[in-house]
Amino acid sequence: MARATKKQYAVIGMGRFGLSVATALSGMGFDVLAVDSDEQRTQEVSNVVTHAVTADSTEEEALRTLGIRNFDVVVVAIGEDIQASILTTLILKDIGGPLIVVKAQNELHGKVLNKIGADKVIFPERDMGLRVAHHLTSPNILDYIELSEEYSIVELRATRTMLGQNLKELNIRAKFGCNVMAIKQGSKMNISPSASDRLVDGDILVIVGEKNDLKKLELAYSES
Repeated sequence: MARATKKQYAVIGMGRFGLSVATALSGMGFDVLAVDSDEQRTQEVSNVVTHAVTADSTEEEALRTLGIRNFDVVVVAIGEDIQASILTTLILKDIGGPLIVVKAQNELHGKVLNKIGADKVIFPERDMGLRVAHHLTSPNILDYIELSEEYSIVELRATRTMLGQNLKELNIRAKFGCNVMAIKQGSKMNISPSASDRLVDGDILVIVGEKNDLKKLELAYSES
């Protein structure tokens, strides 16, 4: 199935998260294989993705038959069945080939997945909880992405006190130890803003930094 001109993704588990990932990837123009042990679920997604197959991902032969090693990325999005998630990941590692991204139910599940060789472990519920909490406590924070235990990225709506100032005058790096990576201006993204760029109403700053520094930044602009 693999083609050199376009990345191919396999998504195993068509629960809410898996279906969302498969639909988004397909909408971006990628080839997507959707796999689930429930035939009704695969039928429901068949008109959205490139291929939809009913198969038991805990059976090695089933994954080999699908040619899973030819895909660029496999997302294991199995929901409540932690045992099936772990076993599927083990089989994928044994088969070799694709980058393996696995959804974890909790921290312990995540630790196990890391130990058995998952390339990336994600925590959708926890991460969404973080995003909602940051938005509730600081309405100017539009998004919050955890990069690691130490670092995160925030999207900060330019506040009234920022408008008309340039990045040099704001001096966010010196004040908070954080770096402005980009400025969103409507549908445009300035990925290399200069110190002289002045902020206007509607601008969104994409800022990276250590979590403690970002907290200070959030508090400083929470009342603006």
